[in-house]
Amino acid sequence: MEELVLFEAEKKLMEIIWQEAPIESGKLVKIAHDNINWNKSTTYTVLRKLIAKGFVANEDTIVKVLIPKEKVLISESNQIIEESFSGSLPKFVAAFFGNKKTLSDEDADALMKLIKDNMEGGK
Repeated sequence: MEELVLFEAEKKLMEIIWQEAPIESGKLVKIAHDNINWNKSTTYTVLRKLIAKGFVANEDTIVKVLIPKEKVLISESNQIIEESFSGSLPKFVAAFFGNKKTLSDEDADALMKLIKDNMEGGK
């Protein structure tokens, strides 16, 4: 799976774009100013970086998403598991639960379904 890396400033702008897209670039500048106090040049600089990385396109002043948020979240999750837990999903899950010893029946059912749906051979 390809590694999708966003730096903090890029994430801030992508959050706006994911929520608002497709969006006119001038309106994006205004929202970025209102929400994260960025000036026009900062917004356009970060937008150019996102275009160069292939996350968005800006065609006729309309900014469109090319890589959905879910795909970025999956990539970031895989990267954390790989780097922090030597690629071990069980180690990650154990760390996630930490001292929490109980799951609700609903959470347990959802996790079991997820495991079954993703097992090799579709068991």
